[in-house]
Amino acid sequence: MLKIFLLVVGLLTLVLIVWHIGPGQIYDAAAQLGPVALLVLLIPSVIMYAVEAYGWKVTLGPSAKAIPFWRVLAIRTAGEVVNMTTPTAYVGGEPLKAYLLKKHHVPMVEGLASVIIAKTTMTIAEVLFILLGIALGVWLLGGNDSSGHTVAAALVSVGLLAFGTAAFVFVQRQGIFTWLLGFLRKIGLKIAYLEAREEKLRSLDQTILDFYRHNRPAFYASTGLFFLGWMAEALEVYVIVYYLGGPAMALSAISIGALSVFIKGGTFFIPGSLGAQDGGNVLLLSAFGYSDVTGIAFALLRRFRELVWIGIGLLCLAMLGGRAAVIQESHTPDSEIGS
Repeated sequence: MLKIFLLVVGLLTLVLIVWHIGPGQIYDAAAQLGPVALLVLLIPSVIMYAVEAYGWKVTLGPSAKAIPFWRVLAIRTAGEVVNMTTPTAYVGGEPLKAYLLKKHHVPMVEGLASVIIAKTTMTIAEVLFILLGIALGVWLLGGNDSSGHTVAAALVSVGLLAFGTAAFVFVQRQGIFTWLLGFLRKIGLKIAYLEAREEKLRSLDQTILDFYRHNRPAFYASTGLFFLGWMAEALEVYVIVYYLGGPAMALSAISIGALSVFIKGGTFFIPGSLGAQDGGNVLLLSAFGYSDVTGIAFALLRRFRELVWIGIGLLCLAMLGGRAAVIQESHTPDSEIGS
């Protein structure tokens, strides 16, 4: 019920922003973009999806070596559409990726380990990207009193995210599921579902630990690839601003892209970050000297890109036969590890 309420509030917020700025002005700004421009605007996201899929592929175990890259890309795209369209804080599609890998003879434990590791390397890269964006923002915009408070709050938030990520990596190295079982037992709580799968959970922990011990180059490569994927967000910012007629600058694009990611991550509890992400983008571009019309047109064009990839993701989901798994999970959320 809360999700529906937040979705309605977000939608109303977006409508009010559009109404306040003026639908006519927004239409005039968007009308200058033809079909060719819209296709060009999608190129950075194609790069992002491809690079990030490869960032996941390098974390996969030996069983996945024979799977062609285009198949890995399709599986990840299918999983991401679940992340984008369901209220699961951008993690609901991760088990689906492992399930779809299993259909290609990748053991469930190996698939689940890869999605956990890839989510970790992606988050590390995201933190680095946001820190770069904050640093560039401070340098480009200067440090007046009000911006100083904003930057301080942003740094604290990113610091907490970085600390949480580091703690998550540490727990993974200690055995996250084994630790969880031990903790639950210490407080006198035994969950039958987890207790019955203790050996499989221990195997999953060992697979993750083996990766961190013996595949450090792959860990660094995955983090680097995901960082390049985040940088593709900056390329998208540059291209959109350029086509909207504003002065496009590379360093500003990196800062705007990173801070936009930060805003989206901070409003994950709102379905699709609707309203909050769009309003945040308007304020963000305004801080960099762009008009409100450019800001809302920018936000709506990014929504257009999201809709395109939702369509592509649903197509991949149908092609790979993952729709049945999503329906099954919605009725029985417990998936069988290692089955």
